[in-house]
Amino acid sequence: MFYISVWSMGVIIAVIVTILYKVKRINKLVWYIYWIGFGLGCVWEFWLSVANELYIFTAYPWPASVFHAQRPVEGVLAIFVIAITHSLWDGGLFLLCVLFVNLICKEPYFEKFNWKELIVLLVIGQIQEFIVELTSISNNAWEFYLGPDGTGTWYNVPLFFIGGKAITLLPQLIWVAAPIAFYFIVLKLKPRFQEEKLFFERAFSLV
Repeated sequence: MFYISVWSMGVIIAVIVTILYKVKRINKLVWYIYWIGFGLGCVWEFWLSVANELYIFTAYPWPASVFHAQRPVEGVLAIFVIAITHSLWDGGLFLLCVLFVNLICKEPYFEKFNWKELIVLLVIGQIQEFIVELTSISNNAWEFYLGPDGTGTWYNVPLFFIGGKAITLLPQLIWVAAPIAFYFIVLKLKPRFQEEKLFFERAFSLV
């Protein structure tokens, strides 16, 4: 049930963003930003999903994570379902990061490189990733792989343990690299939308 809920929420996020765009509650720039976040998410979500399925069904020794509950789908279908729905989530998480830039930083937003904007993206990215990993291990759904002895692998190590389950380095590193890439993409995109100078305030106002 946990997996179905997580996957469904990714689709729901995409539907909500699409509806908001169609009824002009968010503008085209925010619409693009969501799908940029989705595209970036696909980069690591497909990599993680392929590695996991190879580990389950072959002798591939380096999975990203291990699952503790039975999943509704397996194999190739699982790769696409998990990667796409998680990437739809990622698009929403990037929008959440952008919202906090809007709340914390001063205008104009994303006009030129600004350390404060980048730091906000990085901090919110780290916080949300910690919450995601904590939610997963709390529900005994999945956790990042740390080798046969649980002490770590060449690509991932534990940061600390909660209830005997590890919060690990790999996803945090992903959410260091991803916001940086996202930020520079948005900086390049923003000049095309100068006519929408206050797009963040308009985009996230639902009243």
